Amino acid sequence: MISSAQQDILRSLPQVEEVLRSSRLRALEALLPHQVLADCAREAISEHRENILNKTRCSTIDPDEVIEAARTKALGYLEPSLRRAINATGVIVHTNLGRSPLADEAAEAVMQVARSYSTLEYDTNLRARGSRHDHVEGLLCALTGAEAAIAVNNNAAAVVMVLAEFAKGHEAIVSRGELVEIGGSFRIPDIMAFSDACMVEVGTTNKTHAADYERALGPHTSMLLKVHPSNYRVVGFSESVAINDLREIADRENERRRQEGIDQEVLVYEDQGSGAFINLACFGEYAEPTVAESVRSGCDLVSFSGDKLLGGPQAGIVVGSKHLIDRLKKNPLARAMRLDKMTLAALEATLRLYLNPDTALKNIPTLRMLSEADERVHERAERLADMLRSVLPQGSTRVDVVPEIARTGGGALPLCEIASFATRVSFERGSAQDCEIFLVSKRTTPIIPRIKNDAVLFDARTLSDDELPELGEALCAYFESVGA
Repeated sequence: MISSAQQDILRSLPQVEEVLRSSRLRALEALLPHQVLADCAREAISEHRENILNKTRCSTIDPDEVIEAARTKALGYLEPSLRRAINATGVIVHTNLGRSPLADEAAEAVMQVARSYSTLEYDTNLRARGSRHDHVEGLLCALTGAEAAIAVNNNAAAVVMVLAEFAKGHEAIVSRGELVEIGGSFRIPDIMAFSDACMVEVGTTNKTHAADYERALGPHTSMLLKVHPSNYRVVGFSESVAINDLREIADRENERRRQEGIDQEVLVYEDQGSGAFINLACFGEYAEPTVAESVRSGCDLVSFSGDKLLGGPQAGIVVGSKHLIDRLKKNPLARAMRLDKMTLAALEATLRLYLNPDTALKNIPTLRMLSEADERVHERAERLADMLRSVLPQGSTRVDVVPEIARTGGGALPLCEIASFATRVSFERGSAQDCEIFLVSKRTTPIIPRIKNDAVLFDARTLSDDELPELGEALCAYFESVGA
């Protein structure tokens, strides 16, 4: 029931035409279609109406409020939503910030194929149609030791495609300790059901033995599935079955089936997730097997992400036996999930850097941030602190450098703590919360810091040297706004 007071406030709302006739909206007519401006006006009026009806607004509406809200919505169409950001969080593979930044070589490769025609599906040697898979397959095989490879648009897609091709209508055996949920509510049980695979759970949450897999084998088993628990660890009284042990189980079962004239083989498939090509010293005891190690241990197929520890663009990569990869290439999902030319260019350029591991460590930003010496990070934090002390208003802040812990992020190495240093800004004027809002929401290039104990922290491990002046400029702008 709308009260009389609410009705009075509702009457103060301007009409759509009144908003459109305002000088602030008319100034945008040369930039945006009339219909877009009208929609912005309607949305602004509707939002104010909802606030009145929900009793979150209990005073008369000034038409200028609605006009300004409509103008802000209209201006949003003229500014990019997806744009560069500065990551000062210390989380290296930051999913919300686009995971891994690309190497310069990868960015240049994207630019080259994006601005012109390309050899996406053209074989220049045969002067005939080629396959887009060829651009990265050879490199992936050389770097992992696999016989063949295919790349699709993310690792979730790769898992769906593998299960749909090789486990549809059959059983896939998986440890209960590996029934994970990763970002976006992507759950292994759900994806297996979606792929029409029958999931057979073995073991317990903390312990699974080889005998558990052996007992679960049946005539309809098509796969022993190992899922890397990328975003958590079971520690303490725990045990899992290694790939080479799964390989032995599958080999014995396949030999028995051959003797009985059964064609269906049992595959060993690992969804590795993070996709490390190099084990870095900073990983320590938490180091994950590299893709090459999983292949050598006996996996028929291994799938992993392109934009986590690999440090490339978003992609889901599957490597393994040629006859199996050939089947995946013919699966209809391979076309539905295929990579575009720009992603392929970035992935190819990133993989080429791995041909020289030292070059990869130097040029791939994710690897560089993970492996950078602590002293270098400390020096960068001190340079930022010195600059801020020199440019910020006297008496407005206290600036110092503090030890911090950086994280790999991206659901990889959850227990791995990487030593880092942060420039800490404590406030005599303004506040850490207001400063964070300003840096994130009021800057064309958002700066994403952390707040700790009423101070803003800029972790130097995820900052580059050329970003430091931008931080100084942004903080100066914040204090100007505080003064205003």
